[in-house]
Amino acid sequence: MKPTPEAMNPSISPSNMSRFQVKKVAVLGAGVMGAQIAAHLVNVKVPVVLFDLPAKEGPKNGIVSKAIEGLKKLKPSPLGVADDAALIGQANYEEHLEQLRDCDLIIEAIAERMDWKLDLYKKIAPFIAPHAIVASNTSGLSITKLSEALPEEIKPRFCGIHFFNPPRYMYLVELINTPTTRPEVLDQLESFVTSGLGKGVVRAKDSPNFIANRVGIAGMLGTMKEVEKFGLSYDVVDDLTGKKLGRASSGTFRTADVVGLDTMAHVIKTLQDNLDEKSDPFYASFGTPEVLKTLLEMGHLGQKSKAGFYKKVGRDVLRFELDSKSYVPGGQKADEVYGRMLKKPAGQRLKLLREAEGPQGQFLWAILRNSFHYAAVHLASIAETARDVDFALRWGFGMQQGPFELWQEAGWLQVAQWINEDIAAGKTLSNAPLPEWVFKGPVADAGGVHTPQGSWNPTTQKFEARRVLPVYARQHFPEDVLGSQAQGYATAGKTVHEDKAIRLWTLDDEILIASLKTKMHAISPEVCEGLTQAIELAEKDYQGLVIWSGDEPFSVGADLAGLLPAFLAVGVSAVDDAEGFMQQTMLRLRYASVPVISAIRGMALGGGCELAVYSAKRVAAMESYIGLVEVGVGLVPGAGGLAYIARRAAENSASSSDKDILKFLTEGFTAAAMAKVGTSAIESRKLGYLLDSDLIVPNKDELLFVALNEAKAMFNAGYRAPHKRLFPVAGRSGKATIQGQLVNMRDGGFISGHDFKIASLIANVLTGGDVDAGTLVSEEYLMTLERQAFCELVQHPKTQERILGMLSTGKPVRN
Repeated sequence: MKPTPEAMNPSISPSNMSRFQVKKVAVLGAGVMGAQIAAHLVNVKVPVVLFDLPAKEGPKNGIVSKAIEGLKKLKPSPLGVADDAALIGQANYEEHLEQLRDCDLIIEAIAERMDWKLDLYKKIAPFIAPHAIVASNTSGLSITKLSEALPEEIKPRFCGIHFFNPPRYMYLVELINTPTTRPEVLDQLESFVTSGLGKGVVRAKDSPNFIANRVGIAGMLGTMKEVEKFGLSYDVVDDLTGKKLGRASSGTFRTADVVGLDTMAHVIKTLQDNLDEKSDPFYASFGTPEVLKTLLEMGHLGQKSKAGFYKKVGRDVLRFELDSKSYVPGGQKADEVYGRMLKKPAGQRLKLLREAEGPQGQFLWAILRNSFHYAAVHLASIAETARDVDFALRWGFGMQQGPFELWQEAGWLQVAQWINEDIAAGKTLSNAPLPEWVFKGPVADAGGVHTPQGSWNPTTQKFEARRVLPVYARQHFPEDVLGSQAQGYATAGKTVHEDKAIRLWTLDDEILIASLKTKMHAISPEVCEGLTQAIELAEKDYQGLVIWSGDEPFSVGADLAGLLPAFLAVGVSAVDDAEGFMQQTMLRLRYASVPVISAIRGMALGGGCELAVYSAKRVAAMESYIGLVEVGVGLVPGAGGLAYIARRAAENSASSSDKDILKFLTEGFTAAAMAKVGTSAIESRKLGYLLDSDLIVPNKDELLFVALNEAKAMFNAGYRAPHKRLFPVAGRSGKATIQGQLVNMRDGGFISGHDFKIASLIANVLTGGDVDAGTLVSEEYLMTLERQAFCELVQHPKTQERILGMLSTGKPVRN
């Protein structure tokens, strides 16, 4: 097993780690980035006050108020729940600078103008607390120059912090020090950003555009030059440079539209203004592309202006054509042969592309070669190690591998020789030679820049391990780079039982971990058998059970594809048996004598949601999307989801002065009948799939650590399973009320006839069927109604259409 930071340094552990306490943050600047940074601070429960200039008309906080109101309309939403916008404090520089004295961290995020930033620093300096860290969110301005406007006592607490847009979703944050920044200040900030904000931190040198934008934007400019050279259309290039290449699905030009062409132009200008041929041998390729100039002159800024490299007209997506300065039908795809090439092992892949005769293959080799060349030439000036570059490109630009990882996987010296040959042939963007360390010494001997000892630092000429900070003891299996040979969770710890569906294992002989191995972690009968075995083992030999499968999703629900053959061969009785087994598994989880924790990340849909709600507690990553979605395939939740909603409604009614169960049932019914999914862990809590007592963890890599510790804490507190109780239901009168509303929706054309049938069956289960209001029922009774409804629908032709449509296309069929 890979040693944790605490194993390498016994003096640090999660229990004794000294954290920088951030009780309140000020964000200066209510523009796009500042407002969204404030929103994310609210998401992670950090009190925040957002500052901007006083409005010239109306209320003085008008600029901030407008920005906060705008957060509610943005897609994707910067807020876990839109209503939480009200939690952002509002302030202006004229009236409220005194509030800065209460802030432990001040993040300046005003426009990218050096003079404006320096003026603001002079204004706020007298109000900054003696312990507070001050950080500038800039995408490329010199942090050292910015620090010069600050008093001497603040300079040691000043640094750069570069969030990527949108801040809630983008994992990368770059931290940049100045010559006067105290090392412990950067350590404190890295700890807060990692654990408190849930980000992956890379430390960048104070060079123009830092790491990700320096390499990434240079790559985009190089790509645009190669596009012109090979005469390819933007849609073909995006098809080639998206998922097929192991990059963000939006490819090159659609990504530029999403980022904003004006933003991209600004980052390019930063490179142009702060570099020259002497400081960057690739400078000649940094000219603003003609197509970008043209689009900006036309006012086409990308997605924000509804036109850029692409323009949507109705359902059609058009692409821009530079020659005619007009939009033409898009959707053109790359030649299939290159898709097949890109599936080959890295070494074969690059060889095939380099030797390809067609322009698409030559283009792909050129942009990959350019990325290797640029990263190697600039590594020493922009980053401490090659790992920082690869992480920055993975986390900031959505690449599956950074440039050094791919180069190393394909064969380090062979690829280096190919690059050298292309430099000699004048095919590269620059004639700058590769650094000597590429061919001689430790890197050449190791076959690459990443080794088990660490990643290459060209300044110290050593392989350096990752930074050891107490916060990283909370990450059992952090992301790592190819070549590090870090042990993954799939083989870590001690295996107690393993089969094709599940692995039961432990890290410490105290808590048992269950990891699903099925595709998309679907719940099959074999998974249910494994979970039942896990509970028996946990009750016998362990303090608790954590359900954690290592990566996304948590679970997409029942294995419908696996259920169909049994249904076709045996009939509905096979479905009834499978659903009954799933229901019994859920009840076994709920009433286990040791705590069962579901550690959720990504989608927890259908049966995955049921698995979560029947656990004793849930620990969820911020980006968890939880819901009962069976309606989408023409079914009802069949593994206890509806029984859970009915029981929770009864419990909420019992603790309220209002004893009308139907009022507490409405939201749960709506969520299930409309297949609502929480778009964050916070919204999933609002929908009732997470409780107030459940934990939301900002950093995905801390999920297992928190879940294991929560299980131990519950066990040590004397955990007891809940009593099996009967609870009241709304009965036939409650069902009649819901049914009346459904009739109106059907007759008004808001739902189809089949939707009406499914929703009616859901209402029947939730209200307890044909019983009087207030009748006491058991979970098993409601589960029987669930199963009956599920089996009735499985036999319905319209449900079968929905199931087959989803399995074949992945999209819901509306019928």
